[in-house]
Amino acid sequence: MNFRFAPGRGSATASSAMVATSQMTSTLAGLEILRSGGNAVDAAIAAAACLCVAEPMSNGLGGDCFALIWDGQQIHGLDAGGAAPLSAPSAPPESWGPNSIVVPAVVAGWAELNARFGRLGLDRCLQASIDIADSGVAAGANTANAWLKARQAPQQFGEAPKTGEVFRLDGLAGSLRVIADQGPSEFYLGKIGEAIVASSWLEPEDLAAAQAKWVTPLSIRYRGIDVFEMPPPTQGIAALEGLGILEQLGEATPANQVRAIALALEDARKRVRDGADVSDLLDPQFLQRRSLENPTIAPEPSGGTVYLCVVDSDGMAVSFIQSLYEQFGSGVVVPGTGIVLNNRASCFSVNGVVQPGRRPYHTTIPAMLMDGGRLRGPVGVMGGFIQAQAHVQLISALIDRGLDPQEALDLPRFRLDQDAIRLEEGLWDRSSEFTRSGHRVILDDNRLVFGGGQAIQILDGRILGGSDARKDGFAAGF
Repeated sequence: MNFRFAPGRGSATASSAMVATSQMTSTLAGLEILRSGGNAVDAAIAAAACLCVAEPMSNGLGGDCFALIWDGQQIHGLDAGGAAPLSAPSAPPESWGPNSIVVPAVVAGWAELNARFGRLGLDRCLQASIDIADSGVAAGANTANAWLKARQAPQQFGEAPKTGEVFRLDGLAGSLRVIADQGPSEFYLGKIGEAIVASSWLEPEDLAAAQAKWVTPLSIRYRGIDVFEMPPPTQGIAALEGLGILEQLGEATPANQVRAIALALEDARKRVRDGADVSDLLDPQFLQRRSLENPTIAPEPSGGTVYLCVVDSDGMAVSFIQSLYEQFGSGVVVPGTGIVLNNRASCFSVNGVVQPGRRPYHTTIPAMLMDGGRLRGPVGVMGGFIQAQAHVQLISALIDRGLDPQEALDLPRFRLDQDAIRLEEGLWDRSSEFTRSGHRVILDDNRLVFGGGQAIQILDGRILGGSDARKDGFAAGF
């Protein structure tokens, strides 16, 4: 599935509200909620729940989520990342299996979002996902490809579906229905929670402590636009520092982007930990000094995640990301539930050992742009450790080049990986511009490693949206 970079579709347009996701069923569910009187948060929850069904290798009830919400007055950060078990040994992390799992916090995140900002009940927001889980979903082309290439596709789900083939995840509709009818506590403290404990190294007290919390986002002003990201344990700081260094370097050339991103990733891997204060990395003097130094590139594995964004008719905006970490997470399916559990504990590899009761380094980062106190719009790119790299490239394309959302998402990407720079197909004829950084260049035809994003931008009252052609979704509004 080589990706040809040819002229594509233009950005979606709307006069009132918009939803952009990586799956058709998800975008449609979000739009239906908005038309039924729900707000952007209600639509985001509905869309996220549908993504659990339509893109099961990338996200699900057994994962985590993060969100930025613009309520018309300020930006709020929702952190729904789970912790390692309190009883976990302080040992090198496992990359998959029962001992790679942290507490699944997605359901806690949905509940907290709904309680604080939702207009409709959680049961209403989950109805579309229950419906499609019952009836089955036709696999998108990129979903089918990612499923086929997944390292640990669960045997319980059968063979990877072909493009357009309808697949079902036994038990998932029932799990969603339990959450809708009996509330999130039943997920953690009821029979589903008991089954999760029996399938993993998690204990009942770990699930009982599951929570989502509100945090203060980090921000930087990049060429006059305020960019907001999540604080640790996410790598949001890497995107912000990368943009800050890029502005210090001047023009957003390939060489300058590579340098800025490599420096920022280096700092993030050293500094980002659960609860860490990294605000000094955004100090202008530090950024100026750092821009003169030589970076190294650390290994950055791929991952499985979904990103979506919503803007409603009242001007509320949601930037939302949800993940199992790698494709199909731990590979562990909780019997009778259709729930795949994450392998987020493998990200403790950044620390070297698992930290009991703590959260690992997180790749998942939503972003929000503001212009002079006015909403510019939500943006994000999924794909494991490429996310901070891709945020810098996407936001630079929007701001430095003035591209609209679809144009910016359609641009080919590069990916820093150890001593090499991987170039997507559309950059192959520009490889000489990247070799100047001193790194080996790899012409990579695997589109899966370059992520996939969504973006909605409010420009002079116009609502423009884009959805990455590397995924199966679209942006639409009314």
